[in-house]
Amino acid sequence: MAGKSVTTQFRAYNIKAGKGCGSVPLILCDTMGLEENADAGLDLEDLVNICKGHMQDRYQFSPSAPLHSDAPGYKKHVTLSDTIHCVVYVIDTCKVSLLSQKMLEKLATIRKKTNQLGIPQILLMTKVDEACPLVAEDLKNVYQSVYIQRKARDLSESLGIPLFCILPVKNYSEEVDLDLNTDILLFSAVEQMLNYADNFFENQVVDDIDTNDQFELYRSNDHLCPVLSEQTEPHLV
Repeated sequence: MAGKSVTTQFRAYNIKAGKGCGSVPLILCDTMGLEENADAGLDLEDLVNICKGHMQDRYQFSPSAPLHSDAPGYKKHVTLSDTIHCVVYVIDTCKVSLLSQKMLEKLATIRKKTNQLGIPQILLMTKVDEACPLVAEDLKNVYQSVYIQRKARDLSESLGIPLFCILPVKNYSEEVDLDLNTDILLFSAVEQMLNYADNFFENQVVDDIDTNDQFELYRSNDHLCPVLSEQTEPHLV
């Protein structure tokens, strides 16, 4: 979500295991961001087309003219692998209190439509270090920050997203080298995406039972990541 979206194309990124390595079975898709005005930002029809797998990579968005079935770039014949298996909302933690009623209503409409499609949804709270001095001091304090807990609870109540589906992450911005604690939060978020994608696959009714064999489900045996709740020891900021 952004005041003015800088993304103008739909992109599907294949993730590689490392330099010179092959792709892992994970594709991250990026869309135009949501904007407050009805005729700006990602259109609901475009979102539905993305979720159903009809939009091709590098499709150029046009808020005033969403993709139609007879337009170039519309993929008519799709399979389960073309569809979206987990929807992720990305919200700047510093701007949670700035979400307008129009934006909340737009999000509610998108949430309702995504629920109708049966797609799991999670929310990433980005820039947690910029939002809270305690977290900026030590990223490991993210689950003890009362401020971060409060913002997560506000989002949960405003958007109807369960608190355990709201995950804090720190953005790489000025860093030259990788940071272990930043990576832990990011990989924990990816792990939850994979777990929810598993749930999506397992809830599908597939005509050909052999189709399920095409998907190697990711099942984490690790404990779930901590939840942003007030049950943790509070540290006032």
